[in-house]
This record gives sequence, C-alpha cells and structure tokens, in this order.
Amino acid sequence: MTTTTEVEPGLYNIDAELYHADPIPGGSLSSTGARTLVKRCPAVFKWQLDNPQPYNKALELGTAAHKLVLDDGPDLVLVDADRWDTDSIKAEVAAIRSAGDIPLKRHELEQVHAMAAALRQHEEVARLLEPGSGVAEQSAFWEDNGVWRRARFDFLRDDGQIVDYKTARSCRREDLEKAFNEHGYHQQQDWYEEAGAALGVADPERPMQFVLQEKDPPYLVVVTTCDPMARGIGRHLNEVALNTYAICRDRGEWPGYLPNPMTALPSWVERQYA
Repeated sequence: MTTTTEVEPGLYNIDAELYHADPIPGGSLSSTGARTLVKRCPAVFKWQLDNPQPYNKALELGTAAHKLVLDDGPDLVLVDADRWDTDSIKAEVAAIRSAGDIPLKRHELEQVHAMAAALRQHEEVARLLEPGSGVAEQSAFWEDNGVWRRARFDFLRDDGQIVDYKTARSCRREDLEKAFNEHGYHQQQDWYEEAGAALGVADPERPMQFVLQEKDPPYLVVVTTCDPMARGIGRHLNEVALNTYAICRDRGEWPGYLPNPMTALPSWVERQYA
C-alpha cells in the first residue's frame, strides 16, 4: 500500500509512518482527528493535518515503551552521552530520528526496559498480550456514509479482543477518570470498536481493554475499559466529529471558534455563589 494506491476497506500490516501519512486518496479521519474536531475546532484540525509535527519527546518515550511491550515498532538506539546539546550529539540524534528510530539516553532506555519487565509480571496483561495470541500494530480502513475512517490497533487478539497500551502519569482511579476525559479515550474506544465491527475482526462481546502503566517506579499497571455512560458519550462525540468533518470537507471550509462576546465562569464556581 502507498499513499497513491486505491485502498479497499480492510486490515493492513503497514508501518506507522505510512498510516499517519494517510494512504487514502482524498483523506480519511482518524480517532485523533475526531477528538481534535470536537475538543478544538476545524481550523486547528486542518492546520495540524497540513503541518505534521516531526516528533514529541513525551510521545517518543511512549513509543519506545510500545516497542518493548508489543515487540513492534522503531528500533531503540542508545545515545550514551551526558549532554545532548553539543553539535555532534545533536547531529547523531537527528540522524537516528531521520532513519525512523528512537534515540534514548541511558536512563530512558533503562526506564522503558524496567516498565516492560513490570508489565510482564502483571497476570492479566500477560494473558492479554501473550505472544502468539494476536497481532500488533494493525491498521484498519473503512468507509462510513461517504467518509473514510482509519484506526491503528496496538494489539488485536485472535479472539477478537482489542487491546490498547498507554503510559500515564498516575493510574489512580480519580486521575484516570480525568485522563480519559482530557485525552478522549472514551472516543477512542468507540472509534476502535466500530472499526473492529465494520471489518468483522473484533468480538462485540469483548469491550476494548486499555492497559495503562505509570512511567515512574514501581511502574504500576491498571487494566480497564470505559463504562456504558462513557462509551455512549464517546459515540455521540464521534458522530459530531464525523458530521463536522464531512461538512467542512465538502465545503472546503475549516472555520475557527464561534464568536464569544461574553465569557462565564465554570459552573462549579457559580454553584459556590448560588
């Protein structure tokens, strides 16, 4: 598959770079894009689409953890230098990234190895990600009422279970609730489950499972899924995003925020003074 190939709906084993470049002629909408459309606005979505960022250090560390956990992805390359601000090290780091690999300091490499080791000790995760029980990093493409959609599964089990691995600052219940809302993981779950249903590769009786792991020792792990209310909200937001995307695409217009001549305080502040 290339960015100029006529694509049929299906599951494809392609690298992340091609997936993120969007091989669908005319474009497709990802879960990340859908979340941007509803949390920000079409203008921000279009700008990000036209100006992809080369790398993000925080995301890079998460990708490194993915590599060790899922045994799929770019190579991890040790840059064993105390300082990364010299011209020679900057050039070395840039060359590694240009090759599609991930440069890591020694303590970062030790960190992701320790995270992977801790993850393997978790009984439920060991079962979900058991080697040979599924395939990692599969890209899904399907058409929905004139809109091409895409998703990339971290791990798709042979029994139809979708598994997604994420790093987190905290896996405490209250913190996860905030993180799911902030990052739109409820939208992602609905999006990925719809991908699995559309292509017939996911079991509707097995809700998508998130494997979340803290980035600090002892690298604690939680396995969870969205409750019915969260999934319903995610589904509604995805419908809004799909409608917004279709209208903007057809009109060739990507507006910014609506006029807002007056700004109120958050409702919880108003309740304090009611």
